[in-house]
Amino acid sequence: MHISQKLSVAERMGRNTFSFEFFPPKTAQGVQNLYDRMDRMHGLGPAFIDITWGAGGHLSDLTCEMVNVAQSVYGLETCMHLTCTDMEKSKVDSALREAYKAGCTNILALRGDPPREKEKWEATQGGFQYAKDLVRYIRDQYGDHFDIGVAGYPEGCDDQRDQEILMEHLKEKVDAGGTFIVTQMFYDVDIFLDWVKRCREYGIDVPIIPGIMPIGTYAAFLRRANWSKCRIPPSWIKALEPVKNDDAAVRMVGKGLVADMCRKILASGIIHLHLLVILSTFSRYLVSDRIVSYTMNLAQATRMILEELGLASSDGTPVKQALPWRQSLGLNRREENVRPIFWRNHHKSYVMRTQDWDEFPNGRWGDSRSPAFGELDAYGIGLKGSNEQNIKLWGEPKSIRDIANLFTRYLQKDLESLPWSESPITSEADIIKDELINLNRHGMLTINSQPAVAGAKSTDPVHGWGPRNGYVYQKAYLELFVSPESIDTLIKRIGQNPDLTYYAVNKRGQLRTNAPSDEPNAVTWGVFAGKEIIQPTIVETISFLAWKDEAYRLGMDWAHCHAASSPSRLLIEDIMDSWYLINIVNNDFHQSKAIFALFDGLEAPELDQVASLDHKIINGDGQMDHNGPVNGHSKHGGIANGTS
Repeated sequence: MHISQKLSVAERMGRNTFSFEFFPPKTAQGVQNLYDRMDRMHGLGPAFIDITWGAGGHLSDLTCEMVNVAQSVYGLETCMHLTCTDMEKSKVDSALREAYKAGCTNILALRGDPPREKEKWEATQGGFQYAKDLVRYIRDQYGDHFDIGVAGYPEGCDDQRDQEILMEHLKEKVDAGGTFIVTQMFYDVDIFLDWVKRCREYGIDVPIIPGIMPIGTYAAFLRRANWSKCRIPPSWIKALEPVKNDDAAVRMVGKGLVADMCRKILASGIIHLHLLVILSTFSRYLVSDRIVSYTMNLAQATRMILEELGLASSDGTPVKQALPWRQSLGLNRREENVRPIFWRNHHKSYVMRTQDWDEFPNGRWGDSRSPAFGELDAYGIGLKGSNEQNIKLWGEPKSIRDIANLFTRYLQKDLESLPWSESPITSEADIIKDELINLNRHGMLTINSQPAVAGAKSTDPVHGWGPRNGYVYQKAYLELFVSPESIDTLIKRIGQNPDLTYYAVNKRGQLRTNAPSDEPNAVTWGVFAGKEIIQPTIVETISFLAWKDEAYRLGMDWAHCHAASSPSRLLIEDIMDSWYLINIVNNDFHQSKAIFALFDGLEAPELDQVASLDHKIINGDGQMDHNGPVNGHSKHGGIANGTS
């Protein structure tokens, strides 16, 4: 959706909104950290984000990649910066093609800063002299596909301080096709408001988004103000000087100062704040019209400002979504509204494994045999982080009880992630948390679950999704690793309850199920006025087998964080090689906890046994052989019924 449209909708609804700006890091670890930051800050509910373009076109490939990931994986409406600096026409064409393919519909067109090795800006041969030329070219090539933002300078820019000349240039950029303006950062609100007034008098009537830089440390605050040549009100120096050596106090005082400035901006009729979110060293980059906030290692300060203004919840409650899972905004995916539940805690890998599909489920899950899920070696699939980081996070478990304790800590919100859960546990699990903890303490390792919901309002703060005045439903769902010693007893108990269906599979692909067919089973649905029933989350065979490969791969990745022959590696490999992955659905959505009664009296054997080479049983073909044959014979890769 175009930024100018988003701003128009927010204005009609009388709602204040905000956005973030990110700068591409220079290291692989920095990129991963920034993706993690995007993921977390999505929950604050930004109207859009934008991603800068390095001076001289440096990091341009990374900018294009980040736009694609933000749009398709994290479902963030993204605006890509594009500069004229060192950019011949072919490079511009390539960048625009990549943005189009990523589903991006917003571009911030800038002349750009000169490369570091040059003192003055010079046009590249075969490139563009001014931002207005770039704006006109984009409009000529792509029509109205892109909303095109342009830069505004309330206090002048490096090579031009004359405000009359700058105002004339701004008008030319808007007349060439610019549809919104993003301003350079500032701290003197009166200068900004006077500049907005002069823009309107000059006939510039597109939305203006002001750039807001949060204050993290006193030294960085002064340095950034000096780089951008923006005026600091004397009262700000007076307030910050006494606490300049206490970073926490600087953030607290700075929060108040910046929030007061934002209140004055909002009171003037501008309704959007744009926040710059950079994780590394600062470079001079523009933000956007309404309020733009710069976040370079300033995520905490940014959140504090939004909370102070009442624009973000202080308890971390995520924004209400149109569906119970995060929608992708990639090309051809905006209408997608059905997904398997298995990737609930690994949405990035689902998007990556399905990125080559020509069509995406809308209204119903289609033929599950086609198209195929992407291979596991695709980008973004597998365990995140280095071996050292993962060992620091999860320690060196030596027994099943050690692993069970990790899962319990995750459920108690003492751990932010597990190999099968990239994000912290959500509040939805609170009503079944005790039952989940009890399962894990007995060695049943839960990796995915949802409680039954029988008609919660779509506005419910925990379970709600979709349009207002609707009702949402879901079946109790449980997915976990179960020891081979417990699997037969568990399946027998499932068979005694006609409301329960299950799929169980081991690493070798031996599948056992009582599902009546390969057709999908909806486990989440919503009823809304004037709409067909929406069934956005399903369970079905082919998807589960695709997820099985990934689930066992994640476990083996975790095992390989540890040294060969170490107890931790032997333990985790043993679990992956011999345990079953099983999912269970209670099709009576009125039963919220009956699914847990299946596990009464069950416990994984030898919970406290320390793993060792002597404790592993290897069969003749090198496979783990704890569970033996199924019904006296092996069904490698086959599908057995509930009694097999």
